[in-house]
Amino acid sequence: MDKTTINYFLLIGITLGSASLLAFTIRRLLSIFISKYAVKLNTDPTNFSFIKNSVGFIIYTSAIVFIFYKIPYLKSLGTALFAGAGILAVALGFASQKAFANIISGIFILIFKPFRVTDIIEFKDGQKGIAEEITLRHTIIKDYENRRIIIPNAIISEETIINSNIQDVRIRKQIIFSISYDSNIDKAMDIIRDEAMKHPSIIDNRSEKDKANNVPQVIVRVIALGDFSVDLKAYIWTTSNDKAFVLKCDLLKSVKERFDREGIEIPFPYRTIVYKKKIETEQN
Repeated sequence: MDKTTINYFLLIGITLGSASLLAFTIRRLLSIFISKYAVKLNTDPTNFSFIKNSVGFIIYTSAIVFIFYKIPYLKSLGTALFAGAGILAVALGFASQKAFANIISGIFILIFKPFRVTDIIEFKDGQKGIAEEITLRHTIIKDYENRRIIIPNAIISEETIINSNIQDVRIRKQIIFSISYDSNIDKAMDIIRDEAMKHPSIIDNRSEKDKANNVPQVIVRVIALGDFSVDLKAYIWTTSNDKAFVLKCDLLKSVKERFDREGIEIPFPYRTIVYKKKIETEQN
């Protein structure tokens, strides 16, 4: 192996090593900046997260271009490839169509912000979690079992998303309770209101006009007369999606225990079974 070839290998190694070190350093600095200063400066971490994940792509692309430019053989190879750019462009177009779609979709997410990093989002198939990171290719969602859901940007940009954090994080949680037809409806509604008012996560979302008109803080309505139950729905305001879940679980327990103590029945399905006896007649 001659000296020129060795120098070329050294150039490639030094360039790629420098690119790796530079990408790692910048990503590390951006991570520290995002985690420490985004909240203090009241800035959206989504932009910084996308930039952080774009750094590696930009630096490595620049390093490869530099290597092709500095090495004569690779430079002539690049020229030959450029001469056949028509066929190459078609081949690369088909091969990288989805990759470019993900990149463009990631940029659109960054610009239009249907969700941001740290937002709680839910998809129509029931998947739900916290937007943790937006990269050039995909978005990472941390679900409530601490698993990561990795969704390509092109797919997530076409999804119908429920965003629990956009504009207003407060939630009106709706909880349904069923009681039997023999139970006292007004008493059951009073129990639900009383138990809801005891919960520490409840907030008063009434307007001044509602307060002046004595509108209750917790509204309970009869929403259905079912086959074997009267269904009551409680409308309760709280400060966030996570607290709404805890509030619902706590109230299902406390209201059930209160119903048991005060004689409000939670019904079971009733079935009427008819037995038919075949009557045989004797033929004379």
